[in-house]
Amino acid sequence: MSIKVVIFDMDGVLFDTELFYFDRRKRFLDQKGIRIDHLEPKDFIGGNVKQTWQLVLGEDYDKWNIPELEQAYSAYKLANPAPFNHLIMSGARETLTSLKGKGYRLALASSSAMVDIESALKGSDLYQTFEVVLSGEDFPESKPHPAIYEAAIAHLGIDKSEALVIEDSQKGIEAGKRAGLKVIALKDERFGVDQSQADAAIETLDQLFQFLD
Repeated sequence: MSIKVVIFDMDGVLFDTELFYFDRRKRFLDQKGIRIDHLEPKDFIGGNVKQTWQLVLGEDYDKWNIPELEQAYSAYKLANPAPFNHLIMSGARETLTSLKGKGYRLALASSSAMVDIESALKGSDLYQTFEVVLSGEDFPESKPHPAIYEAAIAHLGIDKSEALVIEDSQKGIEAGKRAGLKVIALKDERFGVDQSQADAAIETLDQLFQFLD
């Protein structure tokens, strides 16, 4: 079957947010007396909220009130929003417009919270571009569990062979592959992310057209 749907991850694929997120998270945690000097941006790429706090707090995880900490961080994020319109990946808007013009259906499957997804898409005027928008917070297990991609396929009502996934993180690529989908990695040149599970890799988003029938 020919490809009919392209499913995008968000952070690191459509928006160059990873360094901004890392620096913002570090500033917040510094205020709480929590150090993350032992961690790198790639350690957070593709993870969800629970995975993030376990990574940050380690053996001290049970010593903290996680809901309270998450609420404080959510407030900090609202006070220090990401400039999504300036962080959009080069060529992303043009690629999405071209895909829509050629009749492809578009979906987004991100581990981020829905409030962050909506801020990114609405802040860059891309929200109406996607037929389906899914957040990892709506699933018991986030990437690398395949649930979010399986749900996307179910929402779209298509055969798995008709979908192409665009990812950047190791967790995201694994999630797509475990869901039985073809996954193309947008090459990471900065963080040392393992993208070896992907079916192929592209340097820029417009190169994904070579994989469409």
